Amino acid sequence: MPKDKKLFAVALITSLFFIWGFALNLNPILIPHLKKAFQLTTRQSSLVDVSAYFAYFLLPIPAAQFMKRFGYKGGILFGLVLVAIGMFLFYPAAGAMNYPFFLVALFIMFSGSAFLETAANPYITVLGDPAGATTRINLAQSFNGLAAVSAGFVGRTFILSGITLSDKQEAAMSPDKLHAYLTHEASSVQMPFLITGLGVLIVAILIYFTSLPQIKEEGEGEDVHERKPFFERMLSLFSEKELMAGVLAQFFYVGAQACIWGFFVLFAEKVANMDEKSASFFLISGSACFMGGRFVGTLLMKIFNPVKLLTVYALLNVLLTVLAVILHGNFPVYALLGVDFFMSIMFPTIFSLSIRGLGKKTKEGSSLVIMSIVGGAVCAYVLGIVADVSNIQIAYLVPAFCFLYIFVYAFKRVKTTELKVAAAH
Repeated sequence: MPKDKKLFAVALITSLFFIWGFALNLNPILIPHLKKAFQLTTRQSSLVDVSAYFAYFLLPIPAAQFMKRFGYKGGILFGLVLVAIGMFLFYPAAGAMNYPFFLVALFIMFSGSAFLETAANPYITVLGDPAGATTRINLAQSFNGLAAVSAGFVGRTFILSGITLSDKQEAAMSPDKLHAYLTHEASSVQMPFLITGLGVLIVAILIYFTSLPQIKEEGEGEDVHERKPFFERMLSLFSEKELMAGVLAQFFYVGAQACIWGFFVLFAEKVANMDEKSASFFLISGSACFMGGRFVGTLLMKIFNPVKLLTVYALLNVLLTVLAVILHGNFPVYALLGVDFFMSIMFPTIFSLSIRGLGKKTKEGSSLVIMSIVGGAVCAYVLGIVADVSNIQIAYLVPAFCFLYIFVYAFKRVKTTELKVAAAH
């Protein structure tokens, strides 16, 4: 395939990282917003993340099978359509003032994202020189960081009203005025999601009329492998020790990310006594730190072993998250901004390490790694329970534990993986 067409394909697939990143990074806005609009507990508001990340658990294997039949391009197109449908459903959900309806819309939207991630992550990894796979996927996911900043800005400007009533203020309002206030809060999500959904459909149309290269993983299509039943092929993945270790590491990473971002606004409000708008500004700042970390990390990987960087970053995040739990005033929020920076390289690096050397098993192995994103649902729900029982600051020990596991995972692989990475270069 000509080099210019391959570069265009990389650029086009990279745009998908922005789309699902934008959708996922609206959750930190939706959690406090819907908590307010529907008068929810912290545990109940965590169902926003549960709906999103649970879709990632259920859909990757069907997505992998779908792509075996219709290819990466078919999986991408189907995923984009699902994302758009989910976004469009926000309009009637807000009109009906129905929280479960919102959760269904989120599940559909992130079912589409699961298709996109199952397709785009391995596609960008194998689309080029294998030696540059880790750098390439980190660069692509840097646009995921740009999406996080954009989502925070859109949420702060068009969704959050900046008006948060105390329990006493709500009790003093007449039922009609309270209903009008809550209805107005819920309806603010309608136009942003409607417009974004139309944008996603436009991208789907462009991809439909664009020729993308067909990628065939090493060993794929061999008669012996293709004759194996689906469940036998999936069970064979459990014998891949590095893949399974990566699946568990990704489970805890996404769990940590969901906790740090999903409850950031609530954390800043309760711990640093910030108002909704100020807290969302720091959320955007954290997204900017994350995006900057992606670009810096991509450059550092040209100098240092990616696994060593992962080890150091994970240890720093354990320390910073603990500081966020024990400090007072604005310092806990500043500590979380540091966490955002050092989270930046974790997902793509763990992903690349997990599927390294799978060959013909790459699609199905990738689906297992994407399934581990359910860690976001589990850890967010656990944090919500801890926050309701104690407080939101103590609850941030949950992501601290997640980062501790990632540190152990990376530390064990510093020496053994270093030789492989060096050989690849």
